Amino acid sequence: MANAKNIIIIVISIAILAGVVYGAKYMLDLKKYKETINGINIENVDLSKVKDGNYTGNCDATVIGAEVNVKVENHKIINVELVKHKNERGKNAEIIPERVVQAQSLQVDTVSGATNSSKVILKAIENALESGESN
Repeated sequence: MANAKNIIIIVISIAILAGVVYGAKYMLDLKKYKETINGINIENVDLSKVKDGNYTGNCDATVIGAEVNVKVENHKIINVELVKHKNERGKNAEIIPERVVQAQSLQVDTVSGATNSSKVILKAIENALESGESN
């Protein structure tokens, strides 16, 4: 009887310890995610310096991430393809590439309720365009 009681106490202790470790890891990941999102600044890329071509860009903010392919012709953004979009509730931000093509600028409104996904997608587009800049 005492052995069964000891086993139950050990199992409960291990479960509590696992919960504490998981909770601590979650809190650290959440902190890193928030710092990454808060650190994202979207700069407008001078399209007159971007050579014709197809460019890939990505941005990973732990919980949210995006990969894009951007096609540029005659210093204009012809197409932005959202290749991957890892998101929580930010699916609505997938309209951002279309807005960038229409505006020919990264200075577009983010999607309400999907602000963080919007920022990550915009940063991925910025990274792609910057890879095509001539010096």
